[in-house]
Amino acid sequence: MARILFLTQVLPYPLDAGPKIRAYYVLRHLAQQHEVTLVSFVRQEDRAEWVAHLRSFCAQVHTVPMQRSRWQDIRALAKALALSQPAIIVRDEIAAMHAMLRDLMRGQAFDAIHADQTSMAQYALFARQCTLSSRPNVPVRLVLDAHNALFRVFRQLARDESHPLKRLFLAREARALERYEQQVYSQFDHVAFVTDQDRQSLPGISRGTTIPICVDPLERDVILPRPEQRLITHLGTMFWPPNIEGVLWFAREVFPRVLERVPDARLVIIGKRPPADIEALGQDGHIQVLGYVPDPTPYLAETAAFIVPLHAGAGMRVKILDAWGWGLPIVSTTLGAEGVEPREGEDLLIADDAQAFADAVVRLLEDSSLRATLREHGRQRAVEDYNWRTVYAAWDRVYQSVLQ
Repeated sequence: MARILFLTQVLPYPLDAGPKIRAYYVLRHLAQQHEVTLVSFVRQEDRAEWVAHLRSFCAQVHTVPMQRSRWQDIRALAKALALSQPAIIVRDEIAAMHAMLRDLMRGQAFDAIHADQTSMAQYALFARQCTLSSRPNVPVRLVLDAHNALFRVFRQLARDESHPLKRLFLAREARALERYEQQVYSQFDHVAFVTDQDRQSLPGISRGTTIPICVDPLERDVILPRPEQRLITHLGTMFWPPNIEGVLWFAREVFPRVLERVPDARLVIIGKRPPADIEALGQDGHIQVLGYVPDPTPYLAETAAFIVPLHAGAGMRVKILDAWGWGLPIVSTTLGAEGVEPREGEDLLIADDAQAFADAVVRLLEDSSLRATLREHGRQRAVEDYNWRTVYAAWDRVYQSVLQ
């Protein structure tokens, strides 16, 4: 049994966002065989009972408030520009986290430090340096779960951005992130990605592997569809730029084509913190912008098409695994389905341009037998290929290799 320090940028509970789901089930798996100490940033909305749940299987849980402000963001941007570093990495340099880790490493010894997401890589390196300062002969192995290659996200956002200054900044951030990821990842003993595409985009990382995001499909019931299904549903964090871009594209370019053929169709947008341009879509009588919904089941039961209209991003879309687990028919772009090896026409439909996407949505609105086929095969994919209880044995092999 190893002693593992597990670092997360978001509290990995409740399971209401992709990064949380990834971290939570990896944490659960490792805690079955190792003594795991979790150190996580927390936000104002995080609750004591959520931390208590994580303590039920972690040896220890320590939290550090994530405090941000517009002034801090401006200062981080200035520093990033001056040092040619990624702004989103500099933004997460929080003195309180350094203090927490310094005290923790002074009092305890760990065999490995597990950084969840690229933003926590800097803290894994800092924690190891703290150990080396006090215990120079104690080896500490570093494992990074990168989730995805972040530079790919910003490169795609820059490609699609029409505002020249925003495009310039996004392109600059993509270049800085690519340099940062190459340089920082090489200092880890092992780096895990969730897709082969992300892993291959950083060819200089030799000690790496691909372990997909997994869920617990057997812990959730299939949602029984209602007889009349006229909803087109998007569910996802609505402050994440690729989700915003994708939903705006669907609402402006695709949905009007759907309404021409299915006038009673409705679009429902579910997700935390929608920005003003997403909120404005709700002025259309056929569109509802709901924000965060604790239990979306009533809407999912009326869903004929669960949409993933992404044109920017990296890694895997947990929303596809969720939709498969619920037994929902999905329409996705090729990029949206990256990492899940879709069987087009069997477990979901793929469409990339506006007309093709509209055609696919209309097919689902009008063809109940196609919906049933996608429901059945999608649920099967979730159970067989993305169940953490079986797939995450891959993490055992990772730790065996780095700790030997």
